[in-house]
Amino acid sequence: MSRVSLVATEDRADGTRRAIDLLGDISVAGKRVLLKPNFNSADPTPGSTHNDVLRSLVEWLWENGASSITVADRSGMGDTRRVMRDKGVLDMAGELDFEPVVLDELGRRDWEFVRPDESHWRDGFFVARPCLEADVVVQTCCLKTHRFGGHFSLSLKNSVGLVAKTLPGDGYDFMNELHSSAHQRRMIAEINTAYTPSLIVLDGVEAFVNGGPDRGKKVATHLILAASDRVALDAVGATLLRMVGTTPEVSRGKVFDLEQIVRAVELGLGAATPEAIEILTGDPESQARAGQIREALLQ
Repeated sequence: MSRVSLVATEDRADGTRRAIDLLGDISVAGKRVLLKPNFNSADPTPGSTHNDVLRSLVEWLWENGASSITVADRSGMGDTRRVMRDKGVLDMAGELDFEPVVLDELGRRDWEFVRPDESHWRDGFFVARPCLEADVVVQTCCLKTHRFGGHFSLSLKNSVGLVAKTLPGDGYDFMNELHSSAHQRRMIAEINTAYTPSLIVLDGVEAFVNGGPDRGKKVATHLILAASDRVALDAVGATLLRMVGTTPEVSRGKVFDLEQIVRAVELGLGAATPEAIEILTGDPESQARAGQIREALLQ
């Protein structure tokens, strides 16, 4: 079974810790950790990772023995260094002793070519070596739709920020290829073959139910989710979006018929059916919410 922990809360910091603790088997002691947030832009959550979630994750990693922590991303809708500065992440790095890495500023040799079997990419893509060389990758994503063709932006879509837009000295635009392709959602899933996260935290305290990734109609959903399985987590997240009322593209058909999830299952990235997902809770309110999501997920 693929386990997804669920905490009903409005407190992101406390909810993050409780969700991780429910999983119970995340080992980071003595390991070099790369933490991949959602810094596509500096827009308020769910447009970007909330600082309370980032801080709570970093503190949890240090408390559990991480040997080093790198927070790395590449923004799609802004200058990454400016996004990190505007969100206060560069100041937080000094306070909490982690290394902020702006992936746009890496050299050519800091990217590794990846081409999945039967790829929908023209000729593969390049993934940041800091991600591939870390002992542990932790990811934190938001709960939202995506108006530029992704349909929804949860953990699978968050991995796009680990891919080069262009390589230094080469003008080819991989993000233009992605966003102009009829196979965009399959290509998103294929990015995830490059690495396997040990932990993903999804901030579902608020959600964009349309628009996204930077702005949209915001709805309070009051949940924090955690998992190590990206498919299971995205299936639960997409189900939650459906339950609060979202776009036709996300609402149509069964959750496991959504293209990002279909391709991720084909690639063996996680749970293959709703029945393979177990939702873990630790209190009556969370248990009630989990029961509602479970029922909707199975429809």
